[in-house]
Amino acid sequence: MANWFECKVRYDKMLETGQQKKVNEPYLVDALSFTEAEARIIEEITPFISGEFSVSAVKRTRIAEIFFDETGDRWYNVKYNIITIDEKTAVEKKTAVLTLVQASEFQKAVDNFMENMKGTMADFEIASVTETAIMDVYPVKLGEKSSNPATQVG
Repeated sequence: MANWFECKVRYDKMLETGQQKKVNEPYLVDALSFTEAEARIIEEITPFISGEFSVSAVKRTRIAEIFFDETGDRWYNVKYNIITIDEKTAVEKKTAVLTLVQASEFQKAVDNFMENMKGTMADFEIASVTETAIMDVYPVKLGEKSSNPATQVG
């Protein structure tokens, strides 16, 4: 199971107008620890940012799963409830789960979520769908040699 960390990166961004603006953009990284998350985000964004930058925050998220769609340019949080019934009391119980879905627009996010949930045996209902500020998501790269023996896969 993935451990997703939200890393905020502060840097000077060049706007289309030619002006520079200080921004603090969130990214998502799959990592084993806060330290690894910070190292991974630095490694991933270094080629894309010219000049100085800093990682201003790293926090663990409650995201259970991510559904990718290469045609999408936005990220949506889809909170859904898994519905179960207690056999003894016959009371309905809802367990909230948070999923991140990549899509180009709101309706496509819902469609992508439903497509990925096909075949799910549990009953569920969508509680909310909200667009996030997340700029990009970096899943773990399996089979890649790391300089840190604690993070090597294989």
